[in-house]
Amino acid sequence: MSTCVVLFTRDLRVHDNPALASSVRAFEHVLPLFVHDPALASGDNRRKFLAGALADLRNALRERGGDLAELRGDPVREAVRVAKKVGATAIAVTADVSGYARSRETRLAEACADERLAFKTFPGVTVLPPSEVRPGGGGSHYKVFTPYYRAWQAASWRDVLGAPRSIALPPDLPRSWFSASTGAEGETAARKRLSSWLSELPSYGDMHDDLAGDGTSRLSPYLHFGCLSPRELVERARDREGAEPFIRQLCWRDFYHQVLWAFPELRHKPYRPNAEDSWRDEKDALQAWREGHTGVPIVDAGMRQLLAEGWMHNRARLITASYLTKHLAQDWRAGGDHFFDLLLDGDVANNYGNWQWVAGTGNDTKPYRRFSPLRQAERFDPTGDYVRRYVPELAGIAGKAVHEPWKRPAAEWRGYPSPLALK
Repeated sequence: MSTCVVLFTRDLRVHDNPALASSVRAFEHVLPLFVHDPALASGDNRRKFLAGALADLRNALRERGGDLAELRGDPVREAVRVAKKVGATAIAVTADVSGYARSRETRLAEACADERLAFKTFPGVTVLPPSEVRPGGGGSHYKVFTPYYRAWQAASWRDVLGAPRSIALPPDLPRSWFSASTGAEGETAARKRLSSWLSELPSYGDMHDDLAGDGTSRLSPYLHFGCLSPRELVERARDREGAEPFIRQLCWRDFYHQVLWAFPELRHKPYRPNAEDSWRDEKDALQAWREGHTGVPIVDAGMRQLLAEGWMHNRARLITASYLTKHLAQDWRAGGDHFFDLLLDGDVANNYGNWQWVAGTGNDTKPYRRFSPLRQAERFDPTGDYVRRYVPELAGIAGKAVHEPWKRPAAEWRGYPSPLALK
């Protein structure tokens, strides 16, 4: 009887998972597999989230007669070993875009060829695969967002796939491959949050930059781990009132994935040729920024939200990143690495693509753009509620005066520091 191993990576869901759905249709037996890769180090926040997402996936597979095998080691070696153990003739995986992921896929294809196993990759990490739309003139990718957005909207999108109704496992599998735990934060929570949040979509365009109101979807961690399909998310949102600003944000996600696909060095190397790449090395300033003790309340609020929640409002990400690179003149890589370590939704494409955009080394057509933290605070936290939520030292300062505490009597500061390099 035919058997396929489906290697899960950043597609931890059963709904609209082309690799899983296609394998269930084509093979009599399917073994879902996840390999914990020690080469992919991540912070505590993401490790906990991953554990919950895997438990939820395991539960969803069991409800359909399947299960999730979990192993540790090199994914290529383990996937091939498992395939040989269960008599599989094929391995399926969802394609990803980072240099490491693409190298993993290449090695897996070579290993499958050596063992005479069929190997196939499927879409699913982005709405459109990164090579699906390309600029005219033979360019490898779009370097500017707006023309990419137009091409992305005009492209043909694949159909959204339902979850398999049943999954048949191969017989006689080792018990040691499977965990006893079931159900946790993952696809179930993501789909529940999405269904609830869609009712708020009409106000998204007006509210998503409101720091205190927190009108964002907070779906980004689920997208990062693949607990939600970005293609399904667009499908469910696209015909609703107010959908365009939200869909545009999903397109930004695809945009940076196609940038990373074409420029694998995005995490370490300036994307823009001849970009300014001289930065100060001031460890005290960098550490103050990391801890949320710069003396600039809107910056400190964002950094403390990150430390407390493993998440930060998108507007606060722009403000804090601009402050580090354009005011403190610190290397964008140090800031990007800090975000990457702590963010639940931290992935290479969006994290470092956005950091380079802010730093002026990336895809911004105005590389010398600078965000004034005070003007940003007055515009997007006009009552100061966001600052007071995360900077308790300033809780006693009413209204927008909280954004400039140094103009208040020192007794109201409660030990809050003087601002660093505020221009």
